[in-house]
Amino acid sequence: MRNNERLAIIGSQVILVPYEKEHVPKYHGWMKSPFLQEMTGSEPLSIDEEYAMQESWRNDTDKCTFIILAKDAQNVDIYNSARMIGDVNFYLNDHYNPYEAELEVMVAEQDYWGRGIATEVLRLMIQYAINDVKVTDLVVRIKEDNSTSIYIFEHSFGFKETERSKAFKEVTLRRQVDDELRSEAEKWAASAERVEFRK
Repeated sequence: MRNNERLAIIGSQVILVPYEKEHVPKYHGWMKSPFLQEMTGSEPLSIDEEYAMQESWRNDTDKCTFIILAKDAQNVDIYNSARMIGDVNFYLNDHYNPYEAELEVMVAEQDYWGRGIATEVLRLMIQYAINDVKVTDLVVRIKEDNSTSIYIFEHSFGFKETERSKAFKEVTLRRQVDDELRSEAEKWAASAERVEFRK
């Protein structure tokens, strides 16, 4: 999605930046992990396929992704790809509701698990989706044994389970963008900084 190609969002622990070609090799390395493949419902791709996917994320109008960088308190470097720790994205793939965003977040580096990173990243991404893309509904599909992610969406963001697939072993949770969520998103935006990303 070209909407975010010149935007970096700086939070307290993380920086969200557009997915660039230089991020692909590390991302490709992450996705060789059977565990991450299982948690994200992904199939392994060749490096050429991964570069093509990066181009798709950049150009397609129905999906948006940011790379997550760990924020260095001493030096906020939005171009330091060595600090990559994961990604966050959404799809606009509901033909009946073009403003429904399906969210995904992945903190790939285990050293950053359990620090509240995913919650902060989702706050920044949900705020972006509501204010910049004007989404009206949010949905996530999570593997049923990923109790940590389910807990985050239910308890931190008010998502409710709407269906459960035995075939895919996943849970679907949804949240409508209402006045309460918009108000929360405004608070999240107040604690973040937006800067221009130029490559």
